Amino acid sequence: MKKIAVVYWSGGGNTEAMAQAAVDGANKAGGEATLFRVDAFSAQDMKDYDGFLFGCPAMGAEVLEEAEFEPFFQEAESRISGVSVGLFGSYGWGGGEWMRQWVARVKDDGAKLIGSLAVENTPDEKGLAECAALGESLVKALA
Repeated sequence: MKKIAVVYWSGGGNTEAMAQAAVDGANKAGGEATLFRVDAFSAQDMKDYDGFLFGCPAMGAEVLEEAEFEPFFQEAESRISGVSVGLFGSYGWGGGEWMRQWVARVKDDGAKLIGSLAVENTPDEKGLAECAALGESLVKALA
């Protein structure tokens, strides 16, 4: 069974709901997914997992959350080359530019990007189903 870490930061609960849906989807597909708030996971912990789903909403001027998530992700980037990764998060303005930049960054790092998902504001049933599908896709990519 492939081990998956779902690592997220959420300020208002939207990205947290997306993270839980992704965990549920990965577990349903036969993976062993564990949910982590970013402050409870470090780049050193990555050695224990086969794949990752990273979640962070758009903040400020369309950037990743700068106090906790960005510092973690900068360290994690050196460990994702050749690794299957998915990205998700919510936004309330800007049309998702932060996700396009994050996708380009992950590709430049050499990760195997299995998908990305940006949901405007609070995820509805369709958005949560897409998060679950992202989790399922990661499990299939690791098979």
